Amino acid sequence: MNLRLLVGLSAVIAPFLHSLSDLLEWSQGGFSTGQLQLNYIAFLPMSWLLLGVYAVHEPRPGWVALAGALLYGAAFTYFSHTTLLALEQHVATYEALWAGLGITYTVHGALMVCGGLMFAVSALGAGWLPRVSLLLFISGLTLNLVLALLPTPDIFQIAGSALRNTGLIAMGYAILTRQPDGVT
Repeated sequence: MNLRLLVGLSAVIAPFLHSLSDLLEWSQGGFSTGQLQLNYIAFLPMSWLLLGVYAVHEPRPGWVALAGALLYGAAFTYFSHTTLLALEQHVATYEALWAGLGITYTVHGALMVCGGLMFAVSALGAGWLPRVSLLLFISGLTLNLVLALLPTPDIFQIAGSALRNTGLIAMGYAILTRQPDGVT
């Protein structure tokens, strides 16, 4: 399987599974074993997803995009760990997980937002990926940040994740269906 196909499929499937996991969490009013297992499966490729998008992007964005992809990936590596922790400790809700992990979880959330924004803004400047996919991704990250700062229930983070995931899915679709400039 070539890298473009692997990255494109991952960018469609992993965010879709993550959104499905969020929908299950919302409909159940919290975590369940099956929902957390689905979440973990979705998070595994998310750790390297933006790095993969960076690798297949032509023209390649600059070092800011690379640094952003690495920060985003580091955050999702941590989030994958927190999903396993929630499974092991039978944590009931996102709020309980966040409260138990404290500042470390918040710092990784900030890394995700900063890294994602660094990547997306740089990729916007480089071209090739559809602007709408990057703008959806940026909007989701921004909404995640705003909702984290407001006194709203943490379940509302799903709205930002849905926008972010829609942007990633659109990036994946573009990778699967578009040829980079100069490639025939």
